[in-house]
Amino acid sequence: MQPPSGEQFEITGGGYRAVVTESGAALRLLEYGGRPLVDGFAIDAIDAIASGGRGQILMPWPNRIRDGVYSFAGRDHQLALTDVSHHNASHGLVRWVAWSREEHSPNSVSLVYRLMAQSGYPWSLDLHLLYDLSADGLTVTQTATNLSDRPAPFASGAHPYLCVGEGPIDGWELTLPASTRSLTDDRLLPVGRESVEGTAYDFRVARPLRDLELNDAFTDLERDEEGAATTVLRDRGSGRGVALWVDEHHRWLQLFSADDGSATARRSLAVEPMTAQADAFRSGEDLHTLAPAGEDGDELSVSWGIRSLD
Repeated sequence: MQPPSGEQFEITGGGYRAVVTESGAALRLLEYGGRPLVDGFAIDAIDAIASGGRGQILMPWPNRIRDGVYSFAGRDHQLALTDVSHHNASHGLVRWVAWSREEHSPNSVSLVYRLMAQSGYPWSLDLHLLYDLSADGLTVTQTATNLSDRPAPFASGAHPYLCVGEGPIDGWELTLPASTRSLTDDRLLPVGRESVEGTAYDFRVARPLRDLELNDAFTDLERDEEGAATTVLRDRGSGRGVALWVDEHHRWLQLFSADDGSATARRSLAVEPMTAQADAFRSGEDLHTLAPAGEDGDELSVSWGIRSLD
């Protein structure tokens, strides 16, 4: 009998172990020395699917599009409303599709999927995911190539939930290198932004999460000499920590504490790399335009990763 998430691709290296699934190319498991770094999902339970987007890949857009409606290059488009409660199109088109294995070695796996032109997104893209483990942790590279004869709108994201123990997250310390928070309406769509200075959302210096509820996008990220911005989650009691870094293409991070009343509420903290925030197909902010096939700029590769701080 096949697991609900399809074929399982296990990789190991540098003391790390990861499992990526055929369904959605999702990161189902990541651990270091046997200690979980992400809060994934089971393999054999009847409800063993990536609920809440756990570990999923979000392309050709992350987050939400208002009413699923947008215009691009003078044409109007209507996407299916996959976030029915908020009347939005949510998290792209590849969360549940079957990805194909391209290569699988002991420490890496690459998966591919051809996204065909369809109602609401009439462009064809070749999508490529590379998961690689080393002593530096997990590196994920997401690549999109436009196969169409005209420019295509594109943004990239992922949805890992970080953990440093069994939770709840209230006592964990967060370091978030972001100076600006996006303000949203009751449909979780952006309506403005504010500085985190002097607010409950300023984690530029490590401090406990306590009872703060998060479902917010952050930008203006502080970066190191190589252009990487790193978020750290640490359990003060055990001293254990986990870090998620993003490259210069990722201008946004969405943090989500899952305060939804489910069994997994506040059990872990989603830290979601995004090249653009919600509604970018409508606003155009940080939206990437892939050039027509065969022209310079028809491909975009972005990277992010997770490592243990033991």
